[in-house]
Amino acid sequence: MEHGSGTHTVFNQTPPLTDYNLFESDRALQEAVQREGAAWAAPELKLAGGELGTCTLFEHGRLANRFPPVLHNFDARGERIDSIEFHPSWHALMRGIVARGYHSSPWSQDPATRGAHAARAAGYLMQAQIESGTLCPTTMTYGAIAALRRDAWLARDCVPRLLTREYDSRDIPFDKKRGGLIGMGMTEKQGGSDVRANTTHAVRTSDGSYRITGHKWFFSAPQSDAHLVLAQSSSGLSCFFMPRRLPDGSLNGIYIQRLKDKLGNRSNASSEVEFVDAWGTLLGEEGRGIPTILEMGTFTRLDCCTGSAGMMRQAVVQALHHAHHRKAFGSLLIEQPLMRSVLVDMALESEAACALSLRLARAFDSDSPGEIALRRALTSAAKFWVCKRGCELAAEAMEVLGGNGYTEELPLARMAREMPVNSIWEGSGNIMCLDVLRAFGKSQATREAVLDELSGARGQERHFDAAFERFAAGIDAGDLTEAHARRFAQSFVTLMQAKSLLVGAANPSARAVAEGFCASRLGDRGWGAVFGASTAQVDTAAILARAWNQD
Repeated sequence: MEHGSGTHTVFNQTPPLTDYNLFESDRALQEAVQREGAAWAAPELKLAGGELGTCTLFEHGRLANRFPPVLHNFDARGERIDSIEFHPSWHALMRGIVARGYHSSPWSQDPATRGAHAARAAGYLMQAQIESGTLCPTTMTYGAIAALRRDAWLARDCVPRLLTREYDSRDIPFDKKRGGLIGMGMTEKQGGSDVRANTTHAVRTSDGSYRITGHKWFFSAPQSDAHLVLAQSSSGLSCFFMPRRLPDGSLNGIYIQRLKDKLGNRSNASSEVEFVDAWGTLLGEEGRGIPTILEMGTFTRLDCCTGSAGMMRQAVVQALHHAHHRKAFGSLLIEQPLMRSVLVDMALESEAACALSLRLARAFDSDSPGEIALRRALTSAAKFWVCKRGCELAAEAMEVLGGNGYTEELPLARMAREMPVNSIWEGSGNIMCLDVLRAFGKSQATREAVLDELSGARGQERHFDAAFERFAAGIDAGDLTEAHARRFAQSFVTLMQAKSLLVGAANPSARAVAEGFCASRLGDRGWGAVFGASTAQVDTAAILARAWNQD
């Protein structure tokens, strides 16, 4: 007998979860796409869901993180090249992202097309389930286009190249490429989120361009073809478009010092850089750099929420798949009451995050004053809450799988490391909550838009009605204090999630989710401190069957 063969019979292990359609298996996402005006995109999303759910794509996600990018400052002759080497799986993932248009598709649609941002958000949510590092240049390009279109030269010479669906990884001047990507440089050593403390300075030259000198502590996706950066000009903090290479092919004065060694997001190259007389052109008005770059930031904050919702969905699916196959103490995990409580709570959280992300994306599809006012407050609140809850949910899903979930052979450990970056990047939780307070405090239109939106679900569920009355009374009483900003943002977001679920409850399973969410999140006795600790009565069977059907 071969040594050890008699002790190595494998049984009671969960089969791999691959080769399934991410869109067809997600009823909540399908219904949200219909509800938020993007039904026309369902065939394309179905196709993308099938492509993304393959073993090949999951393996690309694993390899891109197993072999992170490597910085090469010099070539063999000693020439400065500041080149970043990526694993082939990174490029394979990026080709798929660009081919699906997740970096730019809403901007290439006919302006009359309803639901373009919602459709793109649905695809982005599925892409996030495979790998998240590649979403960094994806989302920055998506957001940058909104700002670049306001400049006549960039709109004519730059934006069309960003709208193509061809991924071009060549390190050559932007105007010679078939497609391009944009990065961002805002934060510095001494300032962090306080970008007004930036010391990088820009000097205007005789031809109207600028020469920029300074540093960036976090310079996202340095391999990108160009970056939007903040620097101090004679009129104050301003925003500049800075290409990686100059038209003659030489490197701009951007010197990559090192790549960041991060907890997660390891497939993506984040860097520290120094600028030495780097060429740039002004974007927007001098001294108005923060509002200019925040137009980009608003869209990237939307993606932080949507990306976290995508990872939450995959974490829940992994947990449910395991629970349907793994036996412990004589029965399947899915049959055990306490485990069902945990899984139901996670399923509610995931669907609520999906519903909120798609509803928020719809607000970007409209230029109506009410939708603009709503997204002004909701974008920051949604980013704060969904990203926070994603961190907790990923850890809980890992625990469902036990030791197997903690290993790098399954995607949950990677997702647990990925989740915090969405909470930190583009403004941490406190920054988001203070932004919510400013939106409500400065604009009566914002208050009216929020209350009008929430009123659309009144009279459907008693816990929602009571929570709405408390929230509205708090606004009227001026209960918008900085010390309680997190509590206020939490109340706002959970009400918005409940509202989206209630108006979408067009069938019994969706109704079970809406009522379960309201009872467990808005009820006086419902919410537990951890997943699975709620005392609310919910339709467990309906919610679990909706969240994941093995067939």
